Amino acid sequence: MAIEQTLVIIKPDGLIKSLTGNILSRLSETKLIIIGAKVVQVTDKLAREHYKHLMDKPFFEELVHYIMGDVHHTHRVLALVYQGENAIAKVREIVGDTNPEKANPVSIRGAYGRITTSGVFENVVHASSSPEDAEHEIKLWFRPAEIVGLVYPMKDVVMEKVIEQEWA
Repeated sequence: MAIEQTLVIIKPDGLIKSLTGNILSRLSETKLIIIGAKVVQVTDKLAREHYKHLMDKPFFEELVHYIMGDVHHTHRVLALVYQGENAIAKVREIVGDTNPEKANPVSIRGAYGRITTSGVFENVVHASSSPEDAEHEIKLWFRPAEIVGLVYPMKDVVMEKVIEQEWA
């Protein structure tokens, strides 16, 4: 079996409900290792790029506002990269079906998710669905330096006039 990486995002509803510990405990059952983790304030641009495959859906705008934290008034998510054998399938099994009502009741989404009256799935977590999606999503959410180890090919880029903040 090949070593895979997968992106997991604990969404704003997971954070606002203080489910982070429960979710991480459940994900630890996979015996995968975390090679990247950070709290992210999701921008409109990032949200739209992440969900661009759903752009033609009637719930797209609400989905963008949901992942940005507008719905739950907490503008943060926890993004994680897990790595190991069969990582995508292992994580998706524990996470459960995208639709919380169809998810196994002992899965993360089955236990903690819900569907809003407007039909948006508040399913607490995101998990990559394929190796191609995982690579796209990991590259979207993380820079190479934020991941431990060599995951995908990298290149050196010389930046000019880049301003970064430092601690005062």
